[in-house]
Amino acid sequence: MPAGSLLTLLDDIASILDDVSLLTKKAAAKTAGVLGDDLALNAQQVSGVVSQRELPVVWAVAKGSFINKLILVPLALVIGAFAEWAIVPLLMVGGLYLCFEGCEKLAHSFFHRGEKSEAEAGKELEKLAATAPEKKVETEAEKIKGAVRTDFVLSAEIIAITLGTVKGQAFPQQLLVLSAIAVVMTVGVYGLVAAIVKMDDAGLYLTQRNGGIAQGIGRAILWVAPVLMKTLSVLGTAAMFLVGGGIVTHGISWLHHGIEHVVETVKHAGGAAAWAAPLVGPLLNGICGLIAGTLVLLVVLGIRKLRGTRVAAH
Repeated sequence: MPAGSLLTLLDDIASILDDVSLLTKKAAAKTAGVLGDDLALNAQQVSGVVSQRELPVVWAVAKGSFINKLILVPLALVIGAFAEWAIVPLLMVGGLYLCFEGCEKLAHSFFHRGEKSEAEAGKELEKLAATAPEKKVETEAEKIKGAVRTDFVLSAEIIAITLGTVKGQAFPQQLLVLSAIAVVMTVGVYGLVAAIVKMDDAGLYLTQRNGGIAQGIGRAILWVAPVLMKTLSVLGTAAMFLVGGGIVTHGISWLHHGIEHVVETVKHAGGAAAWAAPLVGPLLNGICGLIAGTLVLLVVLGIRKLRGTRVAAH
């Protein structure tokens, strides 16, 4: 009798793990797009750090990401059980924040363009290396704080998408799938970010080897690394609008259905238009994200100006 009960228990555990595996694969497929954006954003956020401090900064952000998910997973389970209506509004707030952050970066880049020469820009890392340790720690802390804050929004979307995937499942399955996605996504993203930011060091190491092939590969990596980082910087900013805009439009029913209708119309148009159909949805989401971010930025700037006026009046 005890042996039969044990076999039944093991069979139930195997069945649960099988369900968890299938649901985790399904959730991972749905969050793959966010994973790509998360990678681009985080590689951009930790760029510009002195070479010796790159991995410690990535590790610090990764720890912050784990803490984010330790907060988000239980919170998602509670909201899913008792306040499912709150998921969309909370996500929209996060989406608006991403759009705002993207617009702030664009505004800073536009209004401060030409303030420093290329030669001065090229000496930024040298200046950072010569900075006093306490100032350097402060600079790193700001980067880490910004990266963890952005990670919180993206992690919230990943967890929310996963929660939608496991909706209706038993609590143990929900908990295991959310936990698995949280761990896999964090390790995957920050493992790749660490590899990307250390590309230049790997290339330099290979150029100092004796073999001609190794030196050739090293030179190629040194050529590709800055191009890749600049590309990721651009993609990271674009991702803020794509992800943030997608969250906002998904929360506004008429706008979401309107974009879907446009995509379907383009898809059935035939010819070259049909090939471009997969790009139409993200493009429209990005435009909506840019508009939403601009509006939020104007509101924030207005509030800052009012506060400054009040301080001056006092």
